[in-house]
Amino acid sequence: MKTPNTPGPHPAWFAVTVRPQHEKAVVEQLESKALESYVPLYRAKHSWSDRVKAVELPLFPRYVFCRIGSGERPKVLTTAGVTSIVAFSGKPCPVPDEEIAAVKTMVGSGFQVKVWPSLGVGQRIRIREGAMTGLEGILVREKTGYRIVVNLELLNRGVAVEVDRENLETVAYRPSTAARP
Repeated sequence: MKTPNTPGPHPAWFAVTVRPQHEKAVVEQLESKALESYVPLYRAKHSWSDRVKAVELPLFPRYVFCRIGSGERPKVLTTAGVTSIVAFSGKPCPVPDEEIAAVKTMVGSGFQVKVWPSLGVGQRIRIREGAMTGLEGILVREKTGYRIVVNLELLNRGVAVEVDRENLETVAYRPSTAARP
């Protein structure tokens, strides 16, 4: 028996990758092809040299969600701005209905929703705001209250500092070039 989230006669949600800044246009095109689609948006303040403005941005940049039934993949893949359907080992991977419903509930709640980086202990991070902007280190532990302790590799010594989680971003891992004693 097929469940609603397995490919087959019942459409399932799939994550679709799109060209940068094409999320809204892709959703419009998919809907014009009678395909249910969704791009969760959040409000953010952006500053320019002459003004600050609230803008709506995709919660998951470069992704939209689309309900795809059997035989509808070509309709999705031929949509302008679409680059692929997220797949593992070459097989498109459905997104559980419950996850889409949870995102819709959060976005529709009226509460402020914002992008929150997925950080894990041992991950390389960079401080993006404040007096330590640009410093990189390894996340060594996460504390309650959205505070993080980071190990910075200064003078080939560990230095721990607490920073606000909102001021962190992930960076690609690269081995340290510092000389080892």
